[in-house]
Amino acid sequence: MSKLHQSLLPFETYHIFSRAVGKEKLFIENRNYIFFLTKLHQHTKEVADIFTYSLLPNHFHIVLRIKDYHNITSHFEETKKKKFDPIKFDISDFIMERFSNFLNSYTKAINKTYNRKGALFLDYLKRSKVKNESDFTSFIFYVHKNAVHHGYCKEIGDWPHDAYNSFLSKMPTKLLRDEVIIWFGGVENFKQFHNQPIDLKKVDFHEFD
Repeated sequence: MSKLHQSLLPFETYHIFSRAVGKEKLFIENRNYIFFLTKLHQHTKEVADIFTYSLLPNHFHIVLRIKDYHNITSHFEETKKKKFDPIKFDISDFIMERFSNFLNSYTKAINKTYNRKGALFLDYLKRSKVKNESDFTSFIFYVHKNAVHHGYCKEIGDWPHDAYNSFLSKMPTKLLRDEVIIWFGGVENFKQFHNQPIDLKKVDFHEFD
């Protein structure tokens, strides 16, 4: 299996990402970014917790952790109205179904709103397992630096459609903010770490042209 088509498994952490087909844009107006996050939460909240994200006009990056086996099988039984049998059902397929429903729901809404037809995203969701502590730190950092890397802003924190500023705030959030801040050793250490220059060669970070 390609490292970008890895199965989503309980209690594992992943970097997931996708982009728009051709020269299309995923987000045309500011309200689209908010709607995307609403749909993400609506369709995946029972199977995944979100660490952070970056949404750019033609692609997105998300770092998340899949929930534990019990939570996911309970959600399966609630939605499918049948007992989960690991011999008959692949739990990773069920998890992927949640994410497919999310992307399909967003696509249908955009198509209806802007009178377009057909696919909006590339035909699969790329996902890369976070293998170790260094990976986790790097993915958080590079997702937050994504808008700077692509030239949408000059300084980290200036792009309004990523989660960086949420980690500096005390406002309620659906992100695993406390876990990330503790990981970096506090807010000040988090900020200092993110002041480093970006170097994509230091991490297996898959980008889009």
